[in-house]
Amino acid sequence: MEKTNIRIDTIDIMRGLTLFLMLFVNDLYVPGVPKWMVHTAALEDGMGLADWVFPGFLFMVGIAIPFAFNSRANVGESRNQVLFHIFIRTFSLLTIGVFMVNLETYNGELTGLNMYSWALIVYLCVFLLWNKYPTEKVNSKLINGLKYLGVIGLIFSAAIFRSGTEESIGWMGTSWWGILGLIGWGYLTAAVVYYILRDRIGAIALVWGVFVLLNVIAQTTYLDFLNPIKPIFGVLIDGNIPSIVLAGLVVGLLVKKYHSNIHKLISYLIVMAILCLIMGFAMRNWIIISKIIGTPTWAMICNGISILVFAFLYYVVEVKNWKSWAKPFIPAGKNSLTTYLVPDMVYYLIWGLQLPILFYKQVDITWLAVFGSVLWSFIMILFAAFLSKLNVRLKL
Repeated sequence: MEKTNIRIDTIDIMRGLTLFLMLFVNDLYVPGVPKWMVHTAALEDGMGLADWVFPGFLFMVGIAIPFAFNSRANVGESRNQVLFHIFIRTFSLLTIGVFMVNLETYNGELTGLNMYSWALIVYLCVFLLWNKYPTEKVNSKLINGLKYLGVIGLIFSAAIFRSGTEESIGWMGTSWWGILGLIGWGYLTAAVVYYILRDRIGAIALVWGVFVLLNVIAQTTYLDFLNPIKPIFGVLIDGNIPSIVLAGLVVGLLVKKYHSNIHKLISYLIVMAILCLIMGFAMRNWIIISKIIGTPTWAMICNGISILVFAFLYYVVEVKNWKSWAKPFIPAGKNSLTTYLVPDMVYYLIWGLQLPILFYKQVDITWLAVFGSVLWSFIMILFAAFLSKLNVRLKL
């Protein structure tokens, strides 16, 4: 693989910003805040801030792929090792996603353990198994022991899990893959495409177009014959999530190729953004904008917004070198999975102990609901950064 040493700070900063916004919109007390901040209903033609945040993060997953490949090449990894890493990372994201999704149907009485305790055990095991341990400071036997403990804990949690009712008991399943699972499928698609096609922007753009077309066809009944395999491969068949990550991959390749030619790079990004927006709004004549359904109109409009935001940040950070304002977001961008999961652990701890900390989520006072969620999000990204300094950081 090609060895290069390109460091784009904008990637970590925008990824950190999208994570911050993700924590913010996830924490919002919906009845108490303006409608434009929250998710739009499935059959309503439109989108709010919350409807852009997730695709914004997916977009950043795609941008980072070429640079992640280069980093692995720089440490001497072979193509086979990189391919193995792609599949292991995907499997890890899908696994964590499935555990998170099953919390939606968890029955504490049937399981014999309240939901908060079960969730905390699962999250603790995730950190035990996938934490990036400081190998130079910790005995390898201890590290392996902690990882084995994480595996045993997850197996135990899956074994005791129960959902449904006494008359109809359910076990763990995949009603959907969860946010992390969706990221996993999108990452798998874009990473394999890049693994095969490398830096051929035109060919990768063509694959992106195929998934956009697939997303359009998925709005009809023409793919119904694939229903039997949709419970597993539905994310790929729908085309929506992969198309967003592939859009980011195309932008990542443009950055890699033209990072030394700012004028050309910014021009390409603006043109690409405008084309995405035009396509998205043009398709709106036939297909509504809907995050919940995962329509191509929503995907293309979000891509256009993401590209414009990235171009603006790239100019501010890389050209003007204005970075001091972004210090709180950089650690979050570098440790995205830790930053995303830690707040959930804190939630379950608060709920389990019935601590009156989240009072701002229980009143219809707009400024309090918004300010409370902003403060919560800042505290969480700072807490994740603090944990990173203690060598608690997930690395798939």
